[in-house]
Amino acid sequence: MTSNTQTEHWSTDENDRATQTVMVTGATGYVGNRLMPLLRRSGYTVKGLARSPEKLNQTELHEIEIRQGDVLDLASLKQALKGIDTAFYLVHLMGGDGDFMERDRQAARNFIVAAEHCGVKRIIYLGGLGDVNDPDLSPHLRSRHEVGEILRQGSVEVIEFRAAVLVGAGSLSFEMIRNLTDRLPVMICPRWLSTATQPISIDDTLSYLVAALSLPTEGNRIIGIGGADVVTYGDMIREYARQRGLKRTLIPVPLLSPWLSSLWLSLVTPATAGVGRHLIEGLQNETTVRDPEPASRLPVKPIGMQEAIRIAIEEESGL
Repeated sequence: MTSNTQTEHWSTDENDRATQTVMVTGATGYVGNRLMPLLRRSGYTVKGLARSPEKLNQTELHEIEIRQGDVLDLASLKQALKGIDTAFYLVHLMGGDGDFMERDRQAARNFIVAAEHCGVKRIIYLGGLGDVNDPDLSPHLRSRHEVGEILRQGSVEVIEFRAAVLVGAGSLSFEMIRNLTDRLPVMICPRWLSTATQPISIDDTLSYLVAALSLPTEGNRIIGIGGADVVTYGDMIREYARQRGLKRTLIPVPLLSPWLSSLWLSLVTPATAGVGRHLIEGLQNETTVRDPEPASRLPVKPIGMQEAIRIAIEEESGL
């Protein structure tokens, strides 16, 4: 469903930015925690939503109000979204026990009901790439698409970004690659290492999210975003090793199952075996931008894989 108002335009004027109140849902997450200070520096009035606000670094966020709320609790969302013009939806409930896909569905349903109730004008959602028509699309990526579909069923305008691997110090996907490469001189590699992907730096991802605030109101849209290079996960491991001066040998073993891969990952990475399994299932699906035209309208020139990895390594060394 498209927005009710087709003539409204969102100004990039600094004075108008200050009158826009934006909320970052998933404030304690990797993307949300980085997005809030950037929005504040860009001149927006920023609120954050977190189930556990105490987990946030209040020193860095001292000018940002963090509201307590849970996407699975509709009443708390109706309170938290009061006075919000645009809401960033950066929630994924892959961790924990039970059916994460159903939790994601319920969270999205709650969010759109609360957003309509509070008069939110726009939702900006960060989802995942992948072919929704692929019968072998992983539950992780399928859930990302389902959430976007649910959000679009409401009357609030939705801008959905779809991205592949986020490359940055601290991102779960990059940390998996870093830990594997740092700890295993010889890697017995499943065939998903040859899957094509279009990794994007966290800084470029944040730039796209902020730029979406200035887009004119034209109804719902889906924007695929990726870095300058289409590569494989094996390429990313080799490039990380090259930049770190590590000699690594990759031995392909096509029969290594996702379940065994997740257990293998859990031995050498911080990710739990359960979360690792969901991520690896997604790594078997090609995640590249098929229609680059929508993203080209935004003032972002994404960097390539080598530069993204270089920056991530520099950030890691400064942590």
